[in-house]
Amino acid sequence: MKKHSHKGVRMGQDVRILIADDHPIVRRGLVELLEQESDFQIVAEVESGQQTMRALREQPVDLSIVDLSLKDISGIELIKQIKAQYEDMPVLVLSMHDETIYANRALRAGAAGYIMKQEGTEKLIEAIRIVLSGDVYVSSRMTGRLLSRMIGRDDPVGETPADCLSDRELEVFELLGQGLGTRQIAQRLHVSIKTIESHRERIKQKLKLANANELVQHATQWVMRETGAVGD
Repeated sequence: MKKHSHKGVRMGQDVRILIADDHPIVRRGLVELLEQESDFQIVAEVESGQQTMRALREQPVDLSIVDLSLKDISGIELIKQIKAQYEDMPVLVLSMHDETIYANRALRAGAAGYIMKQEGTEKLIEAIRIVLSGDVYVSSRMTGRLLSRMIGRDDPVGETPADCLSDRELEVFELLGQGLGTRQIAQRLHVSIKTIESHRERIKQKLKLANANELVQHATQWVMRETGAVGD
């Protein structure tokens, strides 16, 4: 597959930004917020991975801001697709999902930064400027955690059983926790039922769970904690 080159931000011209988020109100708020910056221009706002890739083919984009929850694909998989075709274009993840679980996965997939939606406006603008300059942005908390991993120190803070799962296994685990069955997950991820059954079996083994009921219960509790539906 031919990779498209990214020429970077042109001196003295607007930064062309794509926003991918499945919530229309969030997208509209981001557009209004970012266009207060004199050099930011929102050239596309989309809700799915398919729309994202189409928009990138149709016009030049200097930065993609991507949520992890989209209509048809996980943000992690979308990042991989973007970087496969537009390897030099920075991708910034803006998500409600816990950075201690997802930031490292996003960076491994090719993202240039990760910022949570709870952060203030100034932090978001700072994150955008940093990734546009060619550097990586994560919070100071996440920076410390990543550095600890690099030098081989154990960092139990924020660790969850899901840390041992692959990106696709975590996606299946999360969908199970959202109440989807095997057939629904297969349709959502455009794979066979047998493939999802294999993922389920590996997840059970990795998390040392006895049976399917225990897997679903564990996944449901994890999703509820991760979304703040229950206390720790």
